[in-house]
Amino acid sequence: MGLTEKEAAERLRTEGENVFGESRKAVPVKIFLGQFKDVMVMILLAATVVSVLLGEITDAVTIILIVLLNAILGFVQEYRTEHTLEALRSMTSPTAKCWRDGKLTEIDAAKLVTGDIIELEAGDRIPADGVVLKAAGFFTDESILTGESTAVGKTAGDTTDRDNSLNKPNIVYCGASATKGTCRAEIIATGKNTQMGRISEMLTDIDSEATPLQKRLAELGKIVAIICLVVCAAVFGAGVLRGENAFDMLMTGITIAIAAIPEGLPATVTIALALAVSRMLKQKALVNKLHSVETLGCTSVICSDKTGTITENKMTVTELSTVSENYGFSGMGYRVSGAVTKGDNIAVNPMTEKALTEALRCGVVCSTAEISAHEAPKSRNRGTLAGKGEWKVTGDPTEAALLIAAAKAGITRESLSGSCRVIEEYPFDSETRFMAVHCQWGSEKRIYFKGAEEVLLPRCSQYMDENGKASPMTAAVRRELEERAADMSDKALRVLALAVCTSENFDPDRGNLVFLGFAGMTDPPREEAKTAIRKCASASVKTVMITGDHKNTAVAVAKKAGLLKGGKAITGAELDKLTDEELDRDIGKYTVFARVEPVHKLRIVKSFKRRGEIVTMTGDGVNDAPAVKEADVGVAMGVTGTDVTKQAADVILMDDNLATLVNAVEQGRCVYANIRKFVRYLLSCNIGEVLTMFLGMIMGMPVVLLPVQILLVNLVTDGLPAVALGMEQPESDIMSRPPRRSGEGFFAGGLMWKIVIRGIFIGLSTLASFTTVMRMGGSVEACRTAALITLVVSQLIHVFECRSERKSIFRMNPFGNMKLVGAAFLSVAALAAAVMIPQLQLVFSTVTPDMVQLLAALGFSFAVPVLANLMHNS
Repeated sequence: MGLTEKEAAERLRTEGENVFGESRKAVPVKIFLGQFKDVMVMILLAATVVSVLLGEITDAVTIILIVLLNAILGFVQEYRTEHTLEALRSMTSPTAKCWRDGKLTEIDAAKLVTGDIIELEAGDRIPADGVVLKAAGFFTDESILTGESTAVGKTAGDTTDRDNSLNKPNIVYCGASATKGTCRAEIIATGKNTQMGRISEMLTDIDSEATPLQKRLAELGKIVAIICLVVCAAVFGAGVLRGENAFDMLMTGITIAIAAIPEGLPATVTIALALAVSRMLKQKALVNKLHSVETLGCTSVICSDKTGTITENKMTVTELSTVSENYGFSGMGYRVSGAVTKGDNIAVNPMTEKALTEALRCGVVCSTAEISAHEAPKSRNRGTLAGKGEWKVTGDPTEAALLIAAAKAGITRESLSGSCRVIEEYPFDSETRFMAVHCQWGSEKRIYFKGAEEVLLPRCSQYMDENGKASPMTAAVRRELEERAADMSDKALRVLALAVCTSENFDPDRGNLVFLGFAGMTDPPREEAKTAIRKCASASVKTVMITGDHKNTAVAVAKKAGLLKGGKAITGAELDKLTDEELDRDIGKYTVFARVEPVHKLRIVKSFKRRGEIVTMTGDGVNDAPAVKEADVGVAMGVTGTDVTKQAADVILMDDNLATLVNAVEQGRCVYANIRKFVRYLLSCNIGEVLTMFLGMIMGMPVVLLPVQILLVNLVTDGLPAVALGMEQPESDIMSRPPRRSGEGFFAGGLMWKIVIRGIFIGLSTLASFTTVMRMGGSVEACRTAALITLVVSQLIHVFECRSERKSIFRMNPFGNMKLVGAAFLSVAALAAAVMIPQLQLVFSTVTPDMVQLLAALGFSFAVPVLANLMHNS
């Protein structure tokens, strides 16, 4: 049976290993050099060269240290992410049970070739695509490929079939999990030829795009470059017109232009992003690509997978309907606590409800799943179970749901073991569509059945009444049960019929079953997802659900999750009938996309992007990977996500929770707001410095500030305060504002106007301080010292103004950002040391100001925010 080792080795040489193609691991040197591609960094490197040529070695060393710090921060973040992702990569099955040389051996799954025959059982990961040769009650979870949350039954069909198209009952697919039963299959496709491999190949056709922040920073870099050229030309022209030496004026112009460069900006942006990444990791979101943090902030559409993201991916029995009564079960998912009720939430004692008890016994007996809890749950009264945490589940999720429902009624496999002994088990078969268990129950023998309603109900000639007695199944009762099953299906409940036969020799065609009840189960929406969807709506972020599940199921879940308000549902087949133009026009009407395939998901994302939306796409299966990569921000699931999807994603949710993604969107908005804040701060300050030097020279004054004093200003104002500003917490209303438009410029909302006006105020106040002390008879050193104090203090006051674009400094809590308070204190201390300590006075050419000079310098510093606030309120 199977291939010989020699045949397998020959095929391995021609076909290659059973792998998808190793992803190119990022080389550390390449990651590091990639940090220098930014426009601002290139300008800084050019400024370093110019500084060296001018003999300003101190300036050059300072700039190069800042550039290196920025590169190291970016490198550490990306390199650490690479290693974290390596730890998460665990998609393909590491081993496979394969027949070689007539013996069943365990081999490395990468060594599988076509023609190999493998054995599969519950819990196995399928290592390659294969045709089923033999199966016994075999089910697989193919959700990673199809998005379908329900296990799929597999049967032997045409064993010569070599077509591995999706959704075939005689084909098992690579990456899917075996949930129940056993199977023998022949490998028909490996590696890139499997369905999973083909989808992963689609990823190579999708090009990476610059993020909105990278585009904005490139735009900012160009503006700064233009400002530098304009300043250089203006100083040069003004000096030549005054009769100064042309070469000296060119050098002076270049020096002032370099002062205009916000050299702290790249490092501060990187630090702000890295801090956001750290905060997001604590909130269970791992960022793969640093700049994607900010892109999340301008997300306008979230395309979310259903299973496990909006829902819990834990089947739960919520209803059980007997002929005489409808029962409800509280406690969603695998939570230990829960209760059984009937009617208008009336507590029941299951032991007095004969039909209910027998139906739950049937569910326990007809189950191969296992549930266990850390601590034994307590039942304060029958029908109510109290306990902490969740059940640990192994086996089929549907059968586990029945076990958990029975446990809430005090019925467990252990409690039945004394009175029920299994004689024979007939596994679920996709042809008969039911499972049966023959058991000895006390002195009598019974056969319990669990299966499809349309299969078992017609075979029921009796039903169990409220007293536990078998009564004849009348046409009226049968009609009522059919309607009840239809009602449960309309509520997107998966309906299972439960029945029993007390005859030892059951003949399926005779139909002598006793109907016990219908169990209705669902994959419930996460409570956090409901909250997250409401939060998105208030933030003007559209949330849509994309799933491979049936349309009715998807719509029912969407209603429960609060997604369908005013929106419509559409299937993949209906999408195929629309042209791209029609889809682009109407896509805003839909909030649910059901029965979709990978190509549909990719098309949906592209359509939203063509409409100018910033799209975030979540996914866990290989079928999601192309759309995840195409989206502006791709988000993979860390728990259920596949290797291919994680590699394609920008962000990985470690808890598979939509609420975590919404928190990440909030952090992204906060990051962009903070970047705008310190860009405003740094540019305003640099404009103030340039104007101080430029206007002083135009007015024929002595050099207002010496180069070493300008360096001191940059050290105490551009460093710690700007970084601390990047740590500002999100403003309370940040998630009640609409996302910014994709084409919106960095300086939108009048930011450039604020920067220029504030820079002019800082420059004029510094010049006013210099001239005032000069008129008081102060020395040139005293004038420069006063100007230095005014320039630094006015900038430190301005950093507090930059904490909000909507509130003035007088309407904000000054201690709302204690890191900023600390940074400002250190900067003031450094300024005081440079002005007061004799040794530092020699270095920075300063003198100790007298009280009048100090008050004048501080007065001009505080005049700036007062004037700015008056203008703001006018």
